[in-house]
Amino acid sequence: MFMLKLGIMGGTFDPPHWAHLLMAEEARVQFDLAKVLFIPAGQPPHKPGYAVSDAEDRYNMVALSIASNPCFEVSRIEIEREGLSYSVDTLAHMKSVYSPDSELFFVIGADEALYLPHWHDADRLPSLARFLVAPRPGVDLSKLEQKLSANLFGAVEMLPMIELDVSSTEIRRRVAERKSIKYLVTDEVESYIRERGFYAEG
Repeated sequence: MFMLKLGIMGGTFDPPHWAHLLMAEEARVQFDLAKVLFIPAGQPPHKPGYAVSDAEDRYNMVALSIASNPCFEVSRIEIEREGLSYSVDTLAHMKSVYSPDSELFFVIGADEALYLPHWHDADRLPSLARFLVAPRPGVDLSKLEQKLSANLFGAVEMLPMIELDVSSTEIRRRVAERKSIKYLVTDEVESYIRERGFYAEG
């Protein structure tokens, strides 16, 4: 049990890309975080549009992406948890592992922030973490106060940074269309995707 400022990057990471890494690093530097923990979802509850890649492969791709940064770590907590992966459960677990006085900072994009009211047990979230919201192309940050309850909005802080118009959906589409994904993901992740034939069928 010890106190620290811990950043958390949750998500499917199918695949992880440079925008994920930049968000994590900006959060670490701007908010003086001891480290940023990447947590790939096991069974994500909000991904009905496509078959999510195997959790082990997504974990491996995250590990490859962050290997060069000693302040980044990857966790298996949601992969090893049975059932759907809810952030509220993960945050509660982190509070039990670290000191109750530790500060948790959940890093998300503005598009996901607008969806916060629909997260499982959303009313509990502000008691567990601060939410660092990074801008996303085409997302109006002024809508946050309209969309979120006063309780949720009070837990939000902006994360000023360069907007990178990169998404995992676009990367999967480009692989399926036999287009280059170089400089959208790390070289190690690109090789992992190519060697295993991921996303080739769309």
